[in-house]
Amino acid sequence: MLRMNHLPVAARLWLLLLLVNGSCTTLQARYKTDTGAVYHNPIMPGDFADPSVIKVGDTYYATGTSSEWGPQYPLFTSKDLVQWKQIGYIFSTKPAWTTSSFWAPELYFYQGKFYVYYTARDANKVSYIGVAVANDPAKGFTDKGVLVKFGTEAIDAFVIKDGNDLYISWKAYGLDKRPIELLGSKLTADGLGLEGEPFTLLRDDNRNGMEGQSIVKRNGYYYLFYSAGGCCGVPCDYNVRVARSKNIKGPYEENGANPILQGNSNWMCTGHGTPVMADSKRWFYLYHAYHTSDNVFTGRQGMLDEMFWNDATGWPYFNNNGSPSVTAPVVVKGSHQPASSEWMDDFDGGSLNANWQWNFRAYQPVVRTEGGMLFLSGKADNNSTGTALCVRPVKATYEITAEILNENNALKGLVVYGDDNAAAGIGITGGAVQVWKVEKGNQQVLYSATLNAAKPAQLKIAVENGYRLRFYYSTNNTDWQQLPAGADKAWFLSADFLKQWDRAPRPGLHQQGGANEPACFSNFRIKYF
Repeated sequence: MLRMNHLPVAARLWLLLLLVNGSCTTLQARYKTDTGAVYHNPIMPGDFADPSVIKVGDTYYATGTSSEWGPQYPLFTSKDLVQWKQIGYIFSTKPAWTTSSFWAPELYFYQGKFYVYYTARDANKVSYIGVAVANDPAKGFTDKGVLVKFGTEAIDAFVIKDGNDLYISWKAYGLDKRPIELLGSKLTADGLGLEGEPFTLLRDDNRNGMEGQSIVKRNGYYYLFYSAGGCCGVPCDYNVRVARSKNIKGPYEENGANPILQGNSNWMCTGHGTPVMADSKRWFYLYHAYHTSDNVFTGRQGMLDEMFWNDATGWPYFNNNGSPSVTAPVVVKGSHQPASSEWMDDFDGGSLNANWQWNFRAYQPVVRTEGGMLFLSGKADNNSTGTALCVRPVKATYEITAEILNENNALKGLVVYGDDNAAAGIGITGGAVQVWKVEKGNQQVLYSATLNAAKPAQLKIAVENGYRLRFYYSTNNTDWQQLPAGADKAWFLSADFLKQWDRAPRPGLHQQGGANEPACFSNFRIKYF
């Protein structure tokens, strides 16, 4: 296969003029491995809130909140709960009834089919719960529409089979002038409809928060796990609690040891998890938490801890004084946990790799690849930032690089993207290289310098702690020149304005200009420190 990156610059530019078609991309992960008998938290590094996990045969499946990032709900598989591979998304395009806020998907396997019960907002900006079904989750889910339409908020579904009956639970009334409740209802036999009247599992008259519930049946009790406190952004105080009952409909007795899982010096705001039985004896809990130093800039990361049961009382508990572990014994003997040090996309594939994401509410990217190049443009008429194709960072300190091959009047380069009103980057337009930012929807060029347009240019952003940005360019891929981040010659940009309350900023590629002026990239790399 002809590789564009292996050709001289002149040949690359000549071939660039001949390209008219393409599809998209391959992302290669380069790993260092941990070969010990323990795994390290997080097992799902980076922004992976509200995780759900199920085991089908010898394979685990997991998904989590995607919020405003498209495609909706990343889908992963694993054989050991430690090594995870992304196989795609629940939805390649959003369901027709939805508009935004794709939260808290819950997987379920029933009668040979995969179900996902998910939260999204409709055209009236009200959160409801929908359901979709797949025979093969790797090939995508077919949406079946709204299932739970209740009040002005119905979120955080969980499904359990009790005997021959299916039940669904959810959080309700979070936005009404009523107490927050965890409600339940019987499902129809096909799992696609409600049957009978909803019933109350737990009620929060003090409005301290109650959500992210899951139910386990064990030794004659129904154990209702749920999260309380502030979930998102900083400060937050999310924690995990449990109650139990002899009847699925309650009444439920609170555990006197609550909360059973809460933060420590390394991790904070633990919650919204799903229990899964790894074998006939061991239970694990997949949940999310913020790192205490990286917090919102890496988001709520996927954590795993073993869940134990007190033989005397029957109540569940976690080791490490009921807080997240740093390391713990592996689930499957011989597991090798990958530790990401570098991701690289050389655009040598036939389709866009699943690691790429975009803000589906603000624009639709137009992406194609051919001959080791990626072309990026998009329809972004009503936003301040343009088109960004982003990846989910797994650490808060990293650098991103890319090479720009073409010349036109569009701004094209690298970006660290919060949303369409909050972004910062470095790019090339005409014969100039620019450092820029968008803050509160206002775009500003921070610095501009003349660029030798006869050569391709390489761009770099060094990111420290998720928001301290430094900007560089090169024309020989070796000698990097740093550009100031402002007229006062400041050498870094403090971009804490990038943070969002429910999701982490993403680094990636950027184009702002006409649809007929695409950006052309020969590679993209993210390297972690």
